Amino acid sequence: MSDKFKLPARYGAGEASIWVQYIEFVAKHKPAVNLGQGFPDYPPPEHVTKALSEIATGENFLLNQYTRGYGHPRLVQNLSKVYSPLINRQLDPMNEILVTNGAYEALFSAILGHVDTGDEVIVIEPFFDCYDFMIRSAGGTPRFIPLKPKATEGVQTSNSWVLDEKELTSLFNSKTKMLILNTPHNPLGKVFNRQELELIANLCKKHNVLCLSDEVYEWMVYEPNKHIRIATLPDMWERTITIGSAGKTFSVTGWKIGWAYGPVNLMKNLQVVHQNCVYTCCTPVQEAVARSFEFELSRINTPECYFNSITRELISKRDYLVKVLRENGFNPTVPDGGYFIIADWTKLKDKIDLSSERDKYQDYRFTKKFAKESGVLVIPPSAFYSEPHKSLGENFARFCFIKKDDNLALAEKLLKEWNAKK
Repeated sequence: MSDKFKLPARYGAGEASIWVQYIEFVAKHKPAVNLGQGFPDYPPPEHVTKALSEIATGENFLLNQYTRGYGHPRLVQNLSKVYSPLINRQLDPMNEILVTNGAYEALFSAILGHVDTGDEVIVIEPFFDCYDFMIRSAGGTPRFIPLKPKATEGVQTSNSWVLDEKELTSLFNSKTKMLILNTPHNPLGKVFNRQELELIANLCKKHNVLCLSDEVYEWMVYEPNKHIRIATLPDMWERTITIGSAGKTFSVTGWKIGWAYGPVNLMKNLQVVHQNCVYTCCTPVQEAVARSFEFELSRINTPECYFNSITRELISKRDYLVKVLRENGFNPTVPDGGYFIIADWTKLKDKIDLSSERDKYQDYRFTKKFAKESGVLVIPPSAFYSEPHKSLGENFARFCFIKKDDNLALAEKLLKEWNAKK
């Protein structure tokens, strides 16, 4: 009987994800400061949360009922207003945009809607862990290629992590259906430049491959870097699906609203998966996101616009945490986008005994023992690599800096105290 009701093979052994594991770790060990999970620990913009509260108690009771399955009309219309100028074409809000249950479901709908049994999908490492699982669930085969750091003098930035052109080229073949691009990149913070994007685009065009571009950190790019949407490159619109997130855009990760946009023929596949998965997303939250976009559109070219101000808000936090990490034995890669820092911890090896931890990979052992001893929780990056390449992430830890200044200061205090005891 147990064999008959076992988990289907497409779901592997059913291992808990890194997020499930570390949320349970937090609940059990209660570290003093959580720099692991990627969410702000301070309030979102006031107009965003105010919109939701007004909707919940407002006179339009229909906003508590089902809305259009492919996206609340007011929201898709405002998404069209935001993105049409950025991609230099008029987006059809009803046919070229799909609202999803977070960017996570946008990825799910895109992968399950386009990848078939025997298809290959090129995945750039490190990668958001669900990419691998979703590809395999669709019957596809992931083909991995790691970003690797170039030897540099002085400060190491995320843009010194690069793809090997020959290795990338060799992965394309007649079975290749899709390439997944993540820019700005999680967890490295790399912002792919035009030359890198043109290399990817030219290979996609040459081999007739779809590009799934995960751009949820699109507003968090630090000067002089520029976020370039690969869909805007010549002849790439017709083969690109781009993904965005309200959780990242407005710092409301718990709202779980995302979206995908692209040409009608590609979006149709996502609609089919979506309608047979969640069908529609939360109406009042979609309405609140729509109103939030309207507010930002009204001040779009001003410094106060949240799309502009969030970078200023985050860069001081980034620079502060980079300084703290350097002073306490870590070697951080300075991110050019996003809100994570990858830091090499191997200079601390002699200060920490990992023998009591039983995890297979040393970054798991380090992050767990470090959290128990210092009270600072961070994430092991090997979770973002395929099995053959996990060693590439084992010397690093991922820190999140979209946190209150008080908590970043607490992290500094705890790191100094931990070092002083060693």
